[in-house]
Amino acid sequence: MIQTPTSETITSLIQEGEFFKLKEVLKHFEPAEVVALLEEEEEREQLIIFRLLPLRLATEVFEYLSLDIQKHFLANLSQEKMTDILNEMSPDDRTALLEFLPDELVRELIQTLSEPERKVTLELLGYPEYSVGRLMTPDYIAIRESWTVQQVLDYIRRHGGQSETLSVLYVTDHRGVLIDDIRIREVLLADPQKSVSEIMDRRFVSLKAMQDQEEAIEVFRRNDRVALPVVNNEGVLFGIVTIDDILDIREEEDTEDIQKLGGSEALDEPYLDTPVLDMVKKRAGWLVILLIGEMLTTSAMHHFEDDLQRAAVLGLFIPLIISAGGNAGSQATSLIIRAMSLGEFTLSDWWLVMRRELVSGALLGAILGVVGSLRIVLWAKVIDPGYFGPFWPLIAVTVGISLLGIVLWGALSGAMLPMLLKRLGLDPATASAPFVATLVDVTGLIIYFSVATLVLRGTLL
Repeated sequence: MIQTPTSETITSLIQEGEFFKLKEVLKHFEPAEVVALLEEEEEREQLIIFRLLPLRLATEVFEYLSLDIQKHFLANLSQEKMTDILNEMSPDDRTALLEFLPDELVRELIQTLSEPERKVTLELLGYPEYSVGRLMTPDYIAIRESWTVQQVLDYIRRHGGQSETLSVLYVTDHRGVLIDDIRIREVLLADPQKSVSEIMDRRFVSLKAMQDQEEAIEVFRRNDRVALPVVNNEGVLFGIVTIDDILDIREEEDTEDIQKLGGSEALDEPYLDTPVLDMVKKRAGWLVILLIGEMLTTSAMHHFEDDLQRAAVLGLFIPLIISAGGNAGSQATSLIIRAMSLGEFTLSDWWLVMRRELVSGALLGAILGVVGSLRIVLWAKVIDPGYFGPFWPLIAVTVGISLLGIVLWGALSGAMLPMLLKRLGLDPATASAPFVATLVDVTGLIIYFSVATLVLRGTLL
């Protein structure tokens, strides 16, 4: 068994100028190993290693590199080298790269492509930015239902090398209309003399070229496919979309949602590559909005200033009360947004969601209310008797009931706000956890002091 050289060995060969030996060593690397190696090396070493790779391996490696390294190679490698690689790249990966490059550079690169590849690239770039058409590749295997299994296998041997995937074959008629898709397993296990029509079931799932990419993610998830065909309104097969592209889109969508949940606009580039000023712009807007929201908390406290002066002990529990409600709201928001993104329920199920949060919020509030009340009892009876004065039982009741009400309200707010935003056509992730927490802070104070007024009237208030 041949052991793959370590990055230290590769670096040593570069430093010693043993480029011929290094070129021979790199031939035995898998694409994923070369990608990992390049990510560890400095920019100068990256260029040296990439220049020594055979064209086919270099193309596979380039497709899996991060956008930053791809841009670095485009700027520093010879035009001839990059032209060869761009022509060898699969159309969908090439389109994904060109989307992130300046228009002037894109025009220059397109002119270097061969005529067939240029035609395909321009066609894919012509689709809307977030449509399925931008993801598809025209490299697939299309067969006819009148062929025998043996004819199909012979056709695959002749033309399969250019296909993006051989896992699924597509049956089309003479007009190019998709009739069925067949897994390669069914072909390999069938009698060579059988016709394609005999192993067809004429049941297939397809995407539309103008369909939104987020919808495509859901179709892949429901049908557990490695590739899906893309058709036009007449059913003509245009291309296919493979699972690797869908996983990339899903990663982008999840990253965007997570960033929004944290109370920030989604970043357009990786964290370390985003300029500081751009980062500030992305984060400042929400921080200002949240600050203004918290100013309402100050207004609420001012409204109950007289109560605080008469019963200063109430102020001790404000941080506990509002943080409990904010935490409950943040929990609910995260759960609901994730569930909606996975299609676990629709907006028509709002009452079911509300009912569940009513029950869970009440139970959670009761648990926290008991814990909060026991803390006061423990302090008043054991740790520091007399600390809360003679009315400590009423204070314990106030804190317990307040926690029950605020946690219940936080859970309901956190669950319903994302659904309301989706109903209004907005991104549910915008109902970020900090935003919900701020909303619950303000209303939590009102609930707390309202309960205190009812329970402590005639004693501390």
